Amino acid sequence: MKLGITMFATDQAMNVVDLARAAEERGFSSLYLPEHTHIPTSRTTPSPTGDAQLPEEYRRTLDPFVALGAAAAVTSKIELGTGICLVAQRDPILLAKESATLDLYSRGRFVLGIGFGWNVEEMADHGVEFRTRREMVREKMLAVQRLWTEEEAAFDGEHVKFAPSWSWPKPVRKPRPPILIGGAAGPKMFAHIAEYADGWIPIGGAGIAKALPDLHAAMEKAGRDPRHAKVVPFGTVPNRDKLDYYASLGIEEVVLRIPSAPGEQVLPILDQQAQFITRA
Repeated sequence: MKLGITMFATDQAMNVVDLARAAEERGFSSLYLPEHTHIPTSRTTPSPTGDAQLPEEYRRTLDPFVALGAAAAVTSKIELGTGICLVAQRDPILLAKESATLDLYSRGRFVLGIGFGWNVEEMADHGVEFRTRREMVREKMLAVQRLWTEEEAAFDGEHVKFAPSWSWPKPVRKPRPPILIGGAAGPKMFAHIAEYADGWIPIGGAGIAKALPDLHAAMEKAGRDPRHAKVVPFGTVPNRDKLDYYASLGIEEVVLRIPSAPGEQVLPILDQQAQFITRA
C-alpha cells in the first residue's frame, strides 16, 4: 500500500518546498494540498470540522497550484495533487491551463482532486449558487477534459460556454491526469465519479466497505470497469489495523493527515508515519 500526505499549506506552516522534499525522501507516494480562496468573516456556514470556530488554517490557505508548482521543481517521484480543488469557484479554461501546465512541469505527476464545496459565503463571492454547484462542477470538468484532449475544443452548456478554441499545453499523463472527487458517499457522488472522474476521495475514510458496492454499481451503469475506480481514503490518522483493513478492501493508497504547523513539529510526525511505509 502507498501512503501519501495532506497538509493545509499556509504562510505559517512548514514551507511546501521543504515538505515535498521531506515527504519524497521518506518514501511517501503523494502530497495533496487543499484550497480556499478566502473565508468571509460573516461565518454563516458552520465549520465542517464541527468546531465552534473555523480553524485558523482555513483562512490562511495558500493557492494549491502555485504551491504544487514549487514542489514539482524540487521533486522527481512523488505525485502532486489538489485535495481538494474547488472547481465551482474556478474558471474552467484557466483550470485546464493551470493543471496541464503543472502536469507538464511535474512530468506527469499531477492528480486533480476536486470537490463541490461547503462554504456558502465563499462560493457566493465567486458568483456561485450553492444549490447549482454540483451541475456547475460537472460542466466545468467536462469542459476541462475537452481542453486537455481536443485540438479545437468547444463547449455549450448551461454554466460553461466557449467557442472552438486552441489550448496548450496538453497533459503529459495519458489519457489524462487522474480526477478524484472528494466527499460523502451517495448516489449523486457516485454518478459524478462514474461519468467524468477516475475515483473517490472519502474524507476521513469511514464507511468505505458499505459504500463500495454502490460505487461499483454506478461505474457499471455508466459502462465503465469498476476495477479501475480508485478509492483513496483521505486525512487518515494511521495505525496498522486500519491500514491492513483498507488493504483488505483492495485500496492501494491512503493519504495521511499532517498538522498545519512549522517544520520542527511536522518532521517528527513524518518520521513516525514513515514507519508504516516500510511495514506496509
